Amino acid sequence: MRSTTTGKPPIEEVLAGEESRRIDAYWRAANYLSVGQIYLLDNPLLREPLRPEHVKPRLLGHWGTTPGLNFCYAHLNRMINQHDLNMMYVIGPGHGGPALLANTWLEGSYTEVYPNVPRDEAGMHELFRQFSFPGGVPSHVAPEVPGSIHEGGELGYSLAHAYGAAFDNPDLIVACVIGDGEAETGPLASSWHANAFLSPKQDGAVLPILHLNGYKIANPAVLARLPREQLDSLLRGHGYTPYFVEGDDPAPLHQRMAAALENALADLRTVQHRARTGSEHFEPLRWPMIVLRTPKGWTGPAHVDRLPVEGTWRAHQVPLSAVRENPEHLRILESWMRGYRPEELFDERGRPAQDITALAPSGTRRMGSNPHANGGTLLKNLALPDFRDYATEVTGHGSDLSEPTRALGRMLGDVIRLNGHERNFRLFGPDETASNRLDAVYEATDKQWGAETFSTDEHLAREGRVLEVLSEHLCQGWLEGYLLTGRHGVFNCYEAFIHIVDSMFNQHAKWLKVSHALPWRRPIASLNYLLTSHVWRQDHNGFSHQDPGFIDHVVNKKAEIIRVYLPPDTNTLLSVADHCLRSRDYVNVIVAGKNASPDWLGMDEAVPHCTRGAGIWEWAGTEGPSEEPDVVLACAGDAPTLEVVAAAALLREHLPNLRVRVVNVVDLMRLQPVTQHPHGMPDAEYDALFTTDRPIIFAYHGYPWLIHRLIYRRTSHDRTHVRGYQEEGTTTTPFDMLVLNDMDRFRLVIDVVDHVPGLGARAARLRQLMRDKRIQHRAWIRSHGEDLPEVRDWRWPY
Repeated sequence: MRSTTTGKPPIEEVLAGEESRRIDAYWRAANYLSVGQIYLLDNPLLREPLRPEHVKPRLLGHWGTTPGLNFCYAHLNRMINQHDLNMMYVIGPGHGGPALLANTWLEGSYTEVYPNVPRDEAGMHELFRQFSFPGGVPSHVAPEVPGSIHEGGELGYSLAHAYGAAFDNPDLIVACVIGDGEAETGPLASSWHANAFLSPKQDGAVLPILHLNGYKIANPAVLARLPREQLDSLLRGHGYTPYFVEGDDPAPLHQRMAAALENALADLRTVQHRARTGSEHFEPLRWPMIVLRTPKGWTGPAHVDRLPVEGTWRAHQVPLSAVRENPEHLRILESWMRGYRPEELFDERGRPAQDITALAPSGTRRMGSNPHANGGTLLKNLALPDFRDYATEVTGHGSDLSEPTRALGRMLGDVIRLNGHERNFRLFGPDETASNRLDAVYEATDKQWGAETFSTDEHLAREGRVLEVLSEHLCQGWLEGYLLTGRHGVFNCYEAFIHIVDSMFNQHAKWLKVSHALPWRRPIASLNYLLTSHVWRQDHNGFSHQDPGFIDHVVNKKAEIIRVYLPPDTNTLLSVADHCLRSRDYVNVIVAGKNASPDWLGMDEAVPHCTRGAGIWEWAGTEGPSEEPDVVLACAGDAPTLEVVAAAALLREHLPNLRVRVVNVVDLMRLQPVTQHPHGMPDAEYDALFTTDRPIIFAYHGYPWLIHRLIYRRTSHDRTHVRGYQEEGTTTTPFDMLVLNDMDRFRLVIDVVDHVPGLGARAARLRQLMRDKRIQHRAWIRSHGEDLPEVRDWRWPY
């Protein structure tokens, strides 16, 4: 394969002979260390002939992408030194973990956070031994690797993370290597659009490096097989100027890569200079990128067992799989490693040669030590307004209505204003900020938009604190990159469609869990989800928009990471939101309605209620101060709360002697025992709240079995009867959604009649009345197209 560069005219001989030799030596050292991590248990410098016992018993890791990653790292080091760049390195092919471990060890970043892995022969021995070994480090670019904000074990998120890191970091360049297999994923395909949202004036820059090595695990990669002209047109259509660097001969390819990077940096600075000097006028911005095409498994074995390896899919993982058992494989491995000439790369003590360490930048200019990659070191507390200033006045429990998220929008608008000088808070969402009634934020900011605007557009500007793009993947990736580099944010989304990022949430939660065990990783701001337009008020959009199951997915993760809040009204939402914006290292899920709903608690009541996380609403029940209830009506979520309070009113009217306790749960994790979750209740507190022997009718926002799962250790589990969403939905009325899923007030009253001992026969007429009300409701909505007036206009009557 010949070496070529396309784009601007090539800068010939960018590298002087000595500089080219130094870069090649650094690259060979990184390749040597990478191979050693995959294979060697002992004899790291090959001071004696390689023997089977020097090789790991289980060979794990990925070689195919690694030499290309090392090649990029070496050249980016040169650029950092040459131009004093503030640069991060994000790699999509996270399977290339050996590359980042090798490079951070060479530059010294790794030893600084892990002094037990020094830059000498003993350290090299430990570096090799620990890789993919019990008690060691993963094969991916996990949180344990300094300089990383992106694991890449799951493909598709690198470019979104890179752009998230670049927002509001005007002097930062994020070099992002995208694997050609990763480029086939949906999230990565949508991430090419992120350049339309980047402000060259206020944000940093992303330098995508599309690494085409031709293959995935067992198949060719689509972009690698496109004709050059087609790929060039595709990338230019996305708004990039691609510089193609292709070849397999290292010497000329070093020159071509250096030239491409110089051209790309010049383009990048031109775009930023125009914007920052006020000389720009609208035209589609063209950001530079590199397309690097090298063989898969470059510099590895050409053939193994008479089959081609280098440049094929066979190089993806471990090219030599039977080194301990097969003498020929052992011979090839030793020849392969000695081919990097380690005696030139490391001194007699195993330390990297001076020429190699000289290529690495110093201090925080090293990509493994860039402070943005350990965002907690840069994190500043948000300046927050007093959430009580946005409270809705409550003249009586449930007597007035308000839209919870509209009040939150006013609060978030002031969060944006108060932190305007720091530029460290953003609101992300998939084209739903106004729909979710957070549009008061537009009084404080615009939506950031870098493409053309029309006179009919509203709230679009080159700089803004709101980022809206119709891709939940991009919103999640941007926010993760933003948080991991030391900033704050909120992701607002329709509840049903947050499932689109289930897997991305998984990876972020895993990252936080591992980071907790690394003292050098400083805490970052929590990832805050605001899920609204929720299941119980998607009656107009129908079944496709009705799914509360994200909560079930979230609570699978480690208890120290997860928080789930279901505020029942406006004032509780404001209190919860303030708490979440102040928190660190959590994933906070807030589920709240946007529609007009009852204001149950004044702010003086809402704050202690949210602080407790669960509590008795004495005003809604009928138990005396020193009495035990006959039944507990519990609720979690705004729609369930309305139905439980309405059911309590019906019971007060028809069964005035029945002692009813109403319990509202805001913090869902309070239901778990304290031994299972930090927010959990001790058994004594739980039993006092829910009783030890009385039936509990629990109306829950989501799937009812989650409540059973959370409380299965409690003594009251067998007496708890949960109502929730049962996958029954359609285009209908709001109350009919509740009836379809058996969580309406009439059904709850029937449950009380059925489960309170001795009540059935005495309350038979009430039970029949409740059934008749459900029948009446069904006939009414089919005749009138709206809910019964007594339901639609209901207010707490007491």
